[in-house]
Amino acid sequence: MAKMHENEFEIDELLVHALLEEQCPQWAYLPLHAVASSGTDNALFRLGNEYVVRLPRVEWAVGSVTTSIAKEFEWIPKISRLLKIPISEPVFKGSANSYYSWPWIVAKWHDGYNPLFEQHDEYELLAQDVAIFLNELHGISLANGPASRRGVALHELDKETRQAISELEGEVDVQAVTSLWTRLTTISSWNKKPLWVHGDFLPGNILVQDNRLRAVIDFSDVGMGDPACDLVIAWSLFNAHSRQVFRAALDHIDDATWERGRGWALSIALIMLPYYKNSNPTLALLARRMINNVFQGSV
Repeated sequence: MAKMHENEFEIDELLVHALLEEQCPQWAYLPLHAVASSGTDNALFRLGNEYVVRLPRVEWAVGSVTTSIAKEFEWIPKISRLLKIPISEPVFKGSANSYYSWPWIVAKWHDGYNPLFEQHDEYELLAQDVAIFLNELHGISLANGPASRRGVALHELDKETRQAISELEGEVDVQAVTSLWTRLTTISSWNKKPLWVHGDFLPGNILVQDNRLRAVIDFSDVGMGDPACDLVIAWSLFNAHSRQVFRAALDHIDDATWERGRGWALSIALIMLPYYKNSNPTLALLARRMINNVFQGSV
C-alpha cells in the first residue's frame, strides 16, 4: 500500500515477527499475515486463530500513541465486561525498541468483515444492532474515565473544517456546505454528564456477518464526552430507511444531539476528502457518500 501520511512508519511481517520473538515469544510460532483494511492509522496482522496484532503507522502528536494504547489497555477490559457485543479487547501491550518507535497491541481476533454502504434496505436489523451497542456503551457507568478527543463540542472543529472546505473548491458546493456547517455548529451543546463514546465509529471499525453486528474494533479514541460523535455511522453506513430505524432505536440521543451527529459526519467527511483523495480511494469514496447523505436531510 502506498503511504498515506508523512512520516508514516513502514511495517511488514518481518518487523512484526521480530517484535513477537523479542517480546512475546510464546506467540512467535503462530501463523502471521497482514489483514487488508481501509483504516489509515494502524497496520493489522492476524496472529494464529485467536489474535490480531495492531501497530500504529503514524503518530499525530508527540506521546499520543503511548497515551492511547495505555488508555485502551486500562479501560477496554472493563468496558468489555459491560457490553454484549464483543470488542477488540487487548491481551498484550508491546513496547517500542530500537527498530519500532511506539507501543503496540495484541488483541482478541473477531471474525467478520467491514460492511459496505447499504444499497437495498438490507441493514434494518444491523441498524438495530448498532443502536443497541451504542445504547449499552453510552449507558456504561465507569467513573473517572479519560476524555475522548472526539467527545468535544462541535464548534471546536470549526477551523479545521473550514480549512478543508477551502481545499475542496470545485469538488463540492462550497457555499451550500459552508452554510450547513455554520448552522450545525450553532446547535446547543451537550449539557449532561459526559458519556462513554467509541470516538471513531465508522464502518471500518465494525465487523458484520450476514448483515448483523458481530464485533466493534479499534478503540483508540475511546473516552467520555458528547455521544454525538458516535452517530457518524448513520450517514456513513445506512441509507435513509435504516437511518430512521437506527434513530428510533437510540436511547440517549435527543434531536439536538442527532443534529450534532450530522455535523460530526459532515466535518469528518470534509476533512477526510482532501487528505485521502489521492492516497486512499476507499476513504475518499466514503467521504463523498457521507457528504451526500448529510445533505439528504436530518434523517
